[in-house]
Amino acid sequence: MPRFPSIQALRALESFARHGSIWQAADELNLTRSAVSHQLRLLERSLGFRLLDRAGTRAVLTPQGAAYAADVRRALSLVAGAAARNASRGLAGSLTVSATPGFAASWLAGRLGAFAAAFPDIALSVVTPRRLEDTSNPDVDLFISFGFGGSPGMEVELLQEVEFTPLCSPVLLNRIGGLDAPADVLRATLLHLGDFADWEAWFRLAGLAVEKARRGLRLSDVNLVYAAALGAQGLAMGDGFIWGDALATGRLVRPFDLAIRSPRSYFLVVPPEKAANPSVAAFRTWLRGELSGG
Repeated sequence: MPRFPSIQALRALESFARHGSIWQAADELNLTRSAVSHQLRLLERSLGFRLLDRAGTRAVLTPQGAAYAADVRRALSLVAGAAARNASRGLAGSLTVSATPGFAASWLAGRLGAFAAAFPDIALSVVTPRRLEDTSNPDVDLFISFGFGGSPGMEVELLQEVEFTPLCSPVLLNRIGGLDAPADVLRATLLHLGDFADWEAWFRLAGLAVEKARRGLRLSDVNLVYAAALGAQGLAMGDGFIWGDALATGRLVRPFDLAIRSPRSYFLVVPPEKAANPSVAAFRTWLRGELSGG
């Protein structure tokens, strides 16, 4: 029987594949960069094929490495799911989760049935905060925030980094005759969340006049932006992560590869006094499995 690769090496590969950099994988796994690089080299030696192409300090997955990393992600997700299913036996009680409105409506809500099936005796409540990074509600057991990860005294775990890019309904795309070049966005109504900052940043990256980004519709909630984009009312600067289901099903399309990296990310935040709660631990394990598998 072939020797099974070490779990630590597989986790290093999965984290590198998700983040695209050694330092981010090292930060997530609480290892040094040299330790992550060492694990990846050992894994390559064990497998007998190259996982990474290296050019100086930069490394990228080979096609074979990317395919293997995808298989590893599915396998780790199965392991996490098995742990969650067995942990569910005998678990009962209540659990309150706070999640940002966009994450809750567009990503989490469509997956809650799986959690309920795995943990039928946990009474789950989901609430949304008024501020995206608010982790102050004492009635909440676990927070999913969108911000910079600054929650002193809390257990903080990076869940997902975010890129924003123009997204729109295929109906709108056909109506305006397609979007072949970045300047073509000027033919459509722009949808803004609160202010013009995201579109201004994208216009700057695309080499367009920034002042032309300050037009269109300003909406106060991400779900309003999402609904307007789905309804072909304009172009949204969308989060490809939480809107991934709409992209996968073709309800939204991404006209350009050009994207801006958000300075904010999604974080899992747990008050230390609630970290030992078995229901909190079960939700954390389930959530990680859903993110790894999705």
